[in-house]
Order: sequence, then C-alpha cells, then structure tokens
Amino acid sequence: MPDHKRSDPKLAALREHRTLNPRPEGVTDELFRGSEFFDARDLLQVKYEMIRRVQVDEAPVASAAREFGFSRPSFYQAQEAFTQGGFAGLLPRKRGPREAHKLDAKVMAFIVELRSADRSLTAARVAPLVKERFGLEIHPRSIERAVRRQEKKRR
Repeated sequence: MPDHKRSDPKLAALREHRTLNPRPEGVTDELFRGSEFFDARDLLQVKYEMIRRVQVDEAPVASAAREFGFSRPSFYQAQEAFTQGGFAGLLPRKRGPREAHKLDAKVMAFIVELRSADRSLTAARVAPLVKERFGLEIHPRSIERAVRRQEKKRR
C-alpha cells in the first residue's frame, strides 16, 4: 500500500509563492543539514544565506555559490537583486512582457476608430488591418483584452 504523506503547509506555501527551490538537493552548506530552521526548499532563504556568506563571512563567491546550489552568475544576479530591492528583490518575477507593449496609444486609437465605425468588427478581422497599417503581428486575443481594458478604464 502506498505511503500517503501528510500535506506539508510550508511546501504548499512555497509552491504558491513560486519560492520553492527546484534543486534543494544541490544545497550542501552545513547550515541546511539537519536543521529545522534552515530549509533548502526555501529559495529565498537559500539565496539570502548565500549572499550573507559572501558579504559577512567573506567566503569566496565560487565556493559559496557551489555550496548553495547556484552558479557564480546566479550568485551575482541574486546579489544585485538583493542590493536593489532587499528581500523583495529576491522574489521570482513572472517571465514575459508585463503589458501589451505592442498596443501603444497610436495602435489603440486606430483600433478604437475602426471599432467605432463598425461595432461588429471582430478582433480577428482587426488584427490583419493593424498588421497592414503598422506592420505589427498581434494576436486577436491580445486585441480583445486591450479593448476590454480600455472600456473598463472609461467606466
């Protein structure tokens, strides 16, 4: 019969906040061996302790990075992120564009103009017109979301 482990609330929280270390087995530093406080699964804690080891304990970057399961470039990225934003700087960010960067004010004005002239015009029919006018490949779904956001702002 399979062993059903109880759910681990910390593990669930780390997953939810995207701070679960994908390679906890790579952390070989003494602090994380057999400690209830230091948890190799906690990516923020591991990164912070790695930075502290170099800055406070004056450990070499290469050995600290290796003991905490990171590369030297990853150490420097974490150090810069911590310097710029403290603990919040160490939090992972969502990848990809943060906003509809192709749909600037000119493109949106064009879309609004087209739609005001013909309310039945679908995003799938607007996309080729945007490409023809501005040379931009924009997915119809992106157009739908941008139009919805703009309508929401007007309200």
